[in-house]
Amino acid sequence: MLRAQLSAQMESAAVNHLVRKMDRTTSELVDRYQSIRADTEILVQPLDAEDMVLQSMPDASPAKWHLAHTTWFFETFVLSAFKSGYRVFDSSYAYLFNSYYEAAGPRHPRPQRGLISRPTVDDVFAYREYVDDHLLEFLQSGPSKTALAIIDLGLAHEQQHQELLLMDILHLFAQSPLCPAYDRSARFKIKSIRQSNFQSLEGGLVTIGMQEPGFFYDNEGPAHRVWLEPFEIADRLVTVGEWLDFMNDGGYEQPRWWLSDGWSLAQAQQWRAPLYWEHDGAQWRHMTLQGMRPLDVTAPVTHVSYYEAAAFARWKGARLPTEAEWEHAAREGKLEQIYDVAWQWTRSSYDAYPGYEAAPDALGEYNGKFMSGQMVLRGASLATPPDHVRPSYRNFYRPDQRWMFSGVRLARDVVTRDKTQNDDNEFARDAVAGLSGSRKTLSPKYFYDAAGSELFEQICATPEYYPTRTELSLLATIAPALAAAMPDGAALVELGSGASEKTRLLLDAAPQLSSYVPIDISGAALAQARKRLEAIYPNLAIRPLVADFTQPLLLPDEFRRAAVIGFFPGSTIGNFEPADATNLLRKLRAELGDASQLIVGVDLVKDIKTLLAAYNDADGVTARFNKNLLVRFNRELGANIDLDLFEHQSVWNPDKQRIEMHLVSQVDQRVTVAGKEFRFDAGETIHTENSHKFTPASFASLVQGTGWKIAQTWVSEAQPFGVFRLVADD
Repeated sequence: MLRAQLSAQMESAAVNHLVRKMDRTTSELVDRYQSIRADTEILVQPLDAEDMVLQSMPDASPAKWHLAHTTWFFETFVLSAFKSGYRVFDSSYAYLFNSYYEAAGPRHPRPQRGLISRPTVDDVFAYREYVDDHLLEFLQSGPSKTALAIIDLGLAHEQQHQELLLMDILHLFAQSPLCPAYDRSARFKIKSIRQSNFQSLEGGLVTIGMQEPGFFYDNEGPAHRVWLEPFEIADRLVTVGEWLDFMNDGGYEQPRWWLSDGWSLAQAQQWRAPLYWEHDGAQWRHMTLQGMRPLDVTAPVTHVSYYEAAAFARWKGARLPTEAEWEHAAREGKLEQIYDVAWQWTRSSYDAYPGYEAAPDALGEYNGKFMSGQMVLRGASLATPPDHVRPSYRNFYRPDQRWMFSGVRLARDVVTRDKTQNDDNEFARDAVAGLSGSRKTLSPKYFYDAAGSELFEQICATPEYYPTRTELSLLATIAPALAAAMPDGAALVELGSGASEKTRLLLDAAPQLSSYVPIDISGAALAQARKRLEAIYPNLAIRPLVADFTQPLLLPDEFRRAAVIGFFPGSTIGNFEPADATNLLRKLRAELGDASQLIVGVDLVKDIKTLLAAYNDADGVTARFNKNLLVRFNRELGANIDLDLFEHQSVWNPDKQRIEMHLVSQVDQRVTVAGKEFRFDAGETIHTENSHKFTPASFASLVQGTGWKIAQTWVSEAQPFGVFRLVADD
């Protein structure tokens, strides 16, 4: 009876209301059917039977269930409805593998799909083979247009489940303490990107909805006209580095950015980062289909909810685009990263287009019944089958969900923005001054926003970058000697502390220290370091200071009453011109006081090949670190720089005994930064950093006359690196 009922309903409505079928020959449809069904089975090849039966949460489903449900769809809506004499594989499967089709009968509760141990995985593969054989036989019999349309729908449905399967596998594997990798290849790797730029669109009366011939879901139509006010939309997605800035600025702690329901949920579930992010005590990592991986700050952020996306957009002084704005911009060719990274949240609720009618049959439940409490996402993701995408596609999820591959694209209303008012913006002033000279330069202190600090930590882990490993090894050896010279109750003041990793060697060796003052230009880096260190050293007074240590330092009076130990590791002293380094040492001598000491890490001269490799690693981390300055120009100073038109360059200057880093313009171009236009000739550079290398004698010469004298010197044997303890010279 059910078969006859479904057949009659489908004949009356499915073609007109659900899909538009591309004209396909029988052989084309056979090939397509076999290809898509095989793709699903290829996706589960990396899984063991144990992986395929587990359900990690009510919203997810076991891989075995996906395999069976997509097969049930063809058996129920095609074979049982249209193939004469068809006998179902197993009558119990209709109950076990129905998803939400009320008209198709009762079904097993969704949250309990992981409890279905039988049928086995082998049984489900046998089910797929049985249905495939009958479906392919049916295709040779000259099916009706209605049946062919439903087969097309079933194939699109299976492609949806291919992405759902990957989403659910990732969520399942993320629950395991072993953090297993689904696929270690680069197949599902999200690539690094340049910072996005806003593209302007005039708006007006535009048409959205499916307009091209071919398959589409009923909710993509009818095509209709929409009026859009002028707007701007980002051509690329929000990056991990930008999200770290949001987090480190208290984005998850301040309700002013959040919608009320989102804030309540974020507090109840203790959201502090996107899904799958975790902090291991040293750095943020995230779970991916490739397993647990360090964050790439230049890659797009993924696995965020609508609530998080809306909060970030508001913090950024922007908003999410409407789905009409998104589709219009995509059709106008203004967007990149449309289909290969992440679905993009819009501010549009999932509702019917004007003139939409859901089909009256069982398949009418496919889309229309969900038009309540959901938000629209546009585009596609790295897990979406490539031939399953189109500009009119409307994906939808609840605003709290985030296990799907979801990302963020920003938009904003067109308003007058005066980007020339930078009198109170030191970064803008320095950028304009540095780019206005005959030789364009910028201070390396601007490397270290949240993204830059994270990238520098990644640089330190590259095999080519010897200074960090060498200095750490040397400090571990000499820490007892350094600690022996520190009086009880002394305060340790670190200049340019970053992640404060080297500091722990001194703190462990010198428990007599009463306090620690990390100084850094990046409040984000300080916040992370303080959180880590307070857990390790609960009795140590930690007083972070967000400041540029090259400017006058105002240390609290409590530190002036104690002996102060300055700590200046990392050979940062080599970033300064010799005259500036001398002036900095004089300034520190005055600020730290008469009873002070200064521990300085200094990189020493060595072979040029080793030096160049350290600043030009094979993985390109240093290049991304250098180009992050351009990212900051675009984000903070309203610049319009195409990052692909600049290249990172490191060179050795033998006359000045230093490595120089540059950003090289690849073409003749004009760029706008902070409201000013600057011309670049092809080959012209922005000189971003110097790293002077010393000998013990040349460093002693630098110190002479600054108010300091060298009390002790240590030099590593491998990859020569020096640590010098300076004391006040009366």
